Amino acid sequence: MTDVESPAGRPWKTAVLAGMASYLDAGALVTSGVAIGGYYAGPLQLGAGTIGSLLGLQTLAFAVGALFGGGLGDRFGRRKVFTFSLVLYVVGVLLLLVAAGPVLLYAGVVATGVAIGADLPVSLALVNEEAPVGRKGTMVVFSGMLWLAGIVAVLLLSSSMGVRGTTGGRILFAHLLVVAVVVLLLRLTLPESAEWTAARRAADARQQADTGTVQLARLRELFTAPTGYALLATGLYYATWNLGANTLGQFGTFLWTALAGGQVEEFSRLTLIGLPVGFLAGLVFMRVVDKPARHGWFATGSALIVVAWALPALVGPTRFALVAAMLISGLGNAFAGESVYKIWSQELFPTLLRATATGVTMAFTRGVAGLAALGTPALALGHTRLFFGLLFGVTLVAAVIGLAWVPRLPRVQEEAGLSTGGHEEAGLSSALGYEKTDLPEARRRQVGRPGAQEPAEADTSNPFASKATGTPAA
Repeated sequence: MTDVESPAGRPWKTAVLAGMASYLDAGALVTSGVAIGGYYAGPLQLGAGTIGSLLGLQTLAFAVGALFGGGLGDRFGRRKVFTFSLVLYVVGVLLLLVAAGPVLLYAGVVATGVAIGADLPVSLALVNEEAPVGRKGTMVVFSGMLWLAGIVAVLLLSSSMGVRGTTGGRILFAHLLVVAVVVLLLRLTLPESAEWTAARRAADARQQADTGTVQLARLRELFTAPTGYALLATGLYYATWNLGANTLGQFGTFLWTALAGGQVEEFSRLTLIGLPVGFLAGLVFMRVVDKPARHGWFATGSALIVVAWALPALVGPTRFALVAAMLISGLGNAFAGESVYKIWSQELFPTLLRATATGVTMAFTRGVAGLAALGTPALALGHTRLFFGLLFGVTLVAAVIGLAWVPRLPRVQEEAGLSTGGHEEAGLSSALGYEKTDLPEARRRQVGRPGAQEPAEADTSNPFASKATGTPAA
């Protein structure tokens, strides 16, 4: 790969093509749930246990892919990993498309899970690194909009094609196959991240970096202060928030039919009503995400999510409570949840550990979700109040982490020239470390925290210590 220049003037092309990982992720999860749990279930004689194990395995495969894909992206580059991962995704979807029994279904869910897990951390890193200063959060949030678009596309297709049996499932997987192939071909036109290239060259040239910088060859730095605290905070936040979101996404239809006595078609229509609201709210959030006002919007979103899950916990899984939980949490998720987690994952970690850290937290989150999914149906049916009480509790924990802990963590410093291949030594301090005393301009600027004041010295032994004064950033 010789073309490593930043695609100046084309940041949105990078944001769209790299961000399509979110579209394909959502598309794979929703399509697998609809096709395997619905269209394929009867004709292929798939029992409840088989369906549960297939969907749970796909989530766990995502965790494995994210765990290794992020590290490979930091070591070998963003472009190589998201190209190979998308090839694997195409293979996996093709297996699901032609499957006539459980064997190919198992192979397909593992391949798609690993592929999208490996793709997401490096794609997010590329979007952030190629975005212009002051627009990084906007373009990362845009990937969340593509995630919603993937859900809407699958639901619209499944509700409008009027086809039953395996043919319906094959049409849904064919949609993913076509999109994945088109994205793959267009991604081949993207160059490598200029920021990653500069940081890697600087690290290779200076294997023994100055005290205070993160060493490329020492992965253990990811688990020590201050990076370790950021890893712990973002991982715990994402995992606790995602338990509620994943329950609605993966088991929403089950809860609606088994607990509220509703019909599948009703739930699909209600979901389609709620998604445009979240999409419009996301467009609003894109306008403020790179400004100090982000913290207030995040607090509002967190409050909405907590209120949403409080309703079924207090009044039980009535139709009103479940619809309210879906709509209110959908609105809150536009300002909190995964979209803000993705921004934190770019702000809190240096370039050569960024995709690794994101992969670790994504793997942890999907692993927790996959294990929780194994017991969700039984717990929801046998201990309904406890089930919704637990979901309310974990979303409350997520809100506390996001509001009280994450804003106090140190942000990675950014050097202005790095994203366009700036000076390598400056690139090393900004990409591999947190700050360098001979770079006063970098010390005055924090990624994603517009208006922040001069950073004060941080106590890295304290996981709640603030590294900077000024407006907290969500």
